[in-house]
Amino acid sequence: MFKISFMTHPSTVIATIFRVACVFSLCCITAPAYAWGDEGHEVIGLIADHYLESAVRAKINAILAGDKTDLTSSTQIDQEATWADKFRDSDRNTTKVHYYQTHNWHFVDLELEGPDLQTACFGRPALPKETPASLGPADDCVVDKIEEFTAELEKSTTSMQERRLALEFLLHFVGDIHQPLHASDDHDRGGNLKIVTAPGIASNNLHHAWDTEFVARLGSNATTVAQQLIATITDAQRAQWATGTAADWARESFGVAKAHAYGLLPVADSPNHYQLSAAYLSDATTVTQEQLSKAGVRLAFVLNRALHFAYPQ
Repeated sequence: MFKISFMTHPSTVIATIFRVACVFSLCCITAPAYAWGDEGHEVIGLIADHYLESAVRAKINAILAGDKTDLTSSTQIDQEATWADKFRDSDRNTTKVHYYQTHNWHFVDLELEGPDLQTACFGRPALPKETPASLGPADDCVVDKIEEFTAELEKSTTSMQERRLALEFLLHFVGDIHQPLHASDDHDRGGNLKIVTAPGIASNNLHHAWDTEFVARLGSNATTVAQQLIATITDAQRAQWATGTAADWARESFGVAKAHAYGLLPVADSPNHYQLSAAYLSDATTVTQEQLSKAGVRLAFVLNRALHFAYPQ
């Protein structure tokens, strides 16, 4: 994946540029798919909503109601779970302020041949004192951003605008970190340079297949898919999954990528071109079900813990 440097901007400038850029650029965005695509993130948001404490859900709904960016079709949690992608791409074809600022935050490229979190997170730069996490270093990874935005949600002194941004980014990034190819790399930009074909799936890159194609195999309606997955999550699984840190989840997703997304690839037909078997598709679909379920449970875990005592509604 691309590594991009960025010079930070004052929050008032960012907010002003953002509102102007959105108007002119949203209609002409031609961005590639990113972690899970909209449907996957919607499913994760809906699963998380199911496991939220009622008081926490009320706080979340109140915070999200303040979103006036019109980047999502509504301010409901499932739609807001897609917001970070839309924010990143809102000026992709114009000023690129948001794109440069947040692009790297969506992934952590742990290399198959030698996974090192410090390297994959650009040295894990410290957030400068008094700097909102939404204006932190552009060269940072999803692990650090989950930690930073969670900390902001927990603080009563966080401004309302920053609290909303923290929530919107968290709704998305906890999903991102569970997409196996957002936590791994084989010198192929997280699968973007490997072209795959498969029965019933048009030729595209491996990353796209994990973003959207395997999610689509679960069904076309996010609400229905979320309900089906919730029905299969046991109390024991929920207790097991609702633990750990963002770094733990990144390493786990890396293991999934190594064993499944990359590990089960067939021998290439030609350089960087692979024909996926029915067995690969079946395995990937099963893995996708579990990763979406884990992400939803863990998103609820993060939000319940951050907002339970954080501040009054």
